[in-house]
Amino acid sequence: MATILPTPMNQFSLESNTTHTLSLLNRCSYMEELKQIHAQMFKKGLTVNTILVSRLLAFCTFSNSGSLAYAQMVFDRIIKPNTFMWNTMVRGYADSSEPEQALLLYRQMLSHSVSHNAYTFPFLLKACSRLSALEETQQIHAQIIKFGFSSEVFATNSLLHAYAISGSIKSARLIFDHMPQRDTVSWNSMIDGYTKCGEMELACEFFKDMKEKNVISWTTLISGYVGAGMDKEALHLFHEMQTAGVKPDNVALVSAVSACAHLGALDQGRWIDEYIKHLGIKIDPILGCALIDMYAKCGDLEEALELFKRMEKKGVSAWTAIIFGLAIHGHGREALNWFSKMQVARTKPNLVTFTAILTACSYAGLVDEGKSLFESMERKYNLKPTIEHYGCMVDLLGRAGLLKEAKQLIDSMPARSNSVILGALLKACQMHRNTDLGKQIGELLLEREPDHGGRYIHLASIYAVAGEWDQAVEVRRQMRDNGVAKLPGCSAVTLDGNVHEFLAGERTHPQMDDINHMWDQITERLKREGHKPAIRNLLLDLEDDEKETAIHQHSEKLAIAFGLIKTEPGVTIRIIKNLRVCEDCHTVMKLISKIYDREIVMRDRTRFHHFKDGRCTCGDYW
Repeated sequence: MATILPTPMNQFSLESNTTHTLSLLNRCSYMEELKQIHAQMFKKGLTVNTILVSRLLAFCTFSNSGSLAYAQMVFDRIIKPNTFMWNTMVRGYADSSEPEQALLLYRQMLSHSVSHNAYTFPFLLKACSRLSALEETQQIHAQIIKFGFSSEVFATNSLLHAYAISGSIKSARLIFDHMPQRDTVSWNSMIDGYTKCGEMELACEFFKDMKEKNVISWTTLISGYVGAGMDKEALHLFHEMQTAGVKPDNVALVSAVSACAHLGALDQGRWIDEYIKHLGIKIDPILGCALIDMYAKCGDLEEALELFKRMEKKGVSAWTAIIFGLAIHGHGREALNWFSKMQVARTKPNLVTFTAILTACSYAGLVDEGKSLFESMERKYNLKPTIEHYGCMVDLLGRAGLLKEAKQLIDSMPARSNSVILGALLKACQMHRNTDLGKQIGELLLEREPDHGGRYIHLASIYAVAGEWDQAVEVRRQMRDNGVAKLPGCSAVTLDGNVHEFLAGERTHPQMDDINHMWDQITERLKREGHKPAIRNLLLDLEDDEKETAIHQHSEKLAIAFGLIKTEPGVTIRIIKNLRVCEDCHTVMKLISKIYDREIVMRDRTRFHHFKDGRCTCGDYW
């Protein structure tokens, strides 16, 4: 029992005041009101009442308008808190931004020899899960056994989850295999654990073996697929979930929408959006942000903007999503305009927002604006630039041909430059034909990433531009000897909800004959427009006629030929490519948009290109 020295009062008055105060506490909705009630408790000598003090602590720790600091102050004044009070405080900290305080509080609980109950360990293990604290989880595991709670399903499930989250999936599996009773939570924890460590096959096996699945079971595996980059599998499972009659929660919807964004599957993304509206599901800030991101990454920027404008509460994530959407579509000036509107709305940008707006400046060649924003991060917003922001600046300066300035920025960085930053400078050197600096950066990158095929290709190209053919051939030989392969180009077109993928040099597609015939027709019309393939940066060990053949087999060219065959005249063709679009393919797409009077929307590895009437929205600056 809790012990606090009472103020003398007759029994009838105590009972009456206790009932009244408990009623007030149950109706309490904000901290100022609670403090007034607490003051009355002092006056009436009710701070000794265990039920009232416990209710007061519960409000402070569990209510959205509560205060952990106030709860701690009250708790510290209790002479001998009972188990419920200790558990209340542990749970409050486990759910807070300071979960480590829950573990420190438990140490005090042990030192005071406070008895445990079935709720003590789940709260502690929740703190361990949030901290991914394996060692502390093992120590609490020992306490569970010591105090005889190893047969409690609630405690055991929490232990299983903590092990799975902290990366000790073998320990989690051992507990699972020896559990006398398993419920849906047990199975879900194992699925979650296997997805977290990338064991998707085992996660899928557990899912299939479950006798009773709930919405969390479906959601966990769908989210796991998205996290593992298995977006097609995620969408397939999402549709299975609907067939099974399970209504998806917001987490499942966010994952499915994210999968559409990664695949560029606009039709499926639109269907999910309509499905959300049909069910009357409330679009919370996270789901709203995911939908904005999906529409932007699937090429429908207008819908992304409309959705953003309709949102009642626009948090920093939503603002960042729309700014990044404008960035990848090459609308740098518009992105800056929305960044200014963000300031007017009194929404403070975060580090991710600055990555988005600096990317917008980089893709649009807005050098002065980018420099000003970068400089304002610490001065105006008290945000210390990270390596990602330095990378944006190197890319911005490099694209603009300011290679010396980009190199100086790298040398002045507080942290060691990573391969992404050096890779951006290397591409800029190749673009602007600065062979001396390019060779220096290229050799450094090969030392750091000897298994990265793209580094060999870029360095060989730079040697070729410099006329050092022997060196170029030597780099290619090193690449072959080290068993390094260049990532093959892959492009996808989504038609009627189905994703059709094409690899460079595709031979196995069932309609390959029709595609080749269509491409021959396209080639003839391109020639009549005066097009000559840009072959200077192709493989060094091919003759010119072989290079022309190779360049005609780039994946996006196969995809556009397929799209022209399968769609009606005037229909927009959308292509997603895993690599940066090459010079020749970019020129060809512009010409095709003019010759066939088609709008072509292409998303390459970094950004969008909207081809229409023989022009591209990137202004040939990519």
